[in-house]
Amino acid sequence: MDISLLLSIGGLISLVAGGVAVVVATFRTNTSRVWREEAEAQKTRADRLLNDIEKMTKEIEELKKYTHALVQILSTIDPTRLEDLRLRRGL
Repeated sequence: MDISLLLSIGGLISLVAGGVAVVVATFRTNTSRVWREEAEAQKTRADRLLNDIEKMTKEIEELKKYTHALVQILSTIDPTRLEDLRLRRGL
């Protein structure tokens, strides 16, 4: 075997290896970018859901206060009716 043939084969092998390395690096970079974007999207969604839960919790508290006020009004108007409602609700 002649030295120029060995150098040609070596050059070809290194060219293929370099190409494979570039393809793998591109794939990994693209994959990490996609996962990063997905993680950011999930965080945004979680933040939005947390905000929704906080709003619903506040609304529930307001409804409890309103219900309590209505029960107070009803108890001053008709205590018997209030007792019937409490028995139905298991209070």
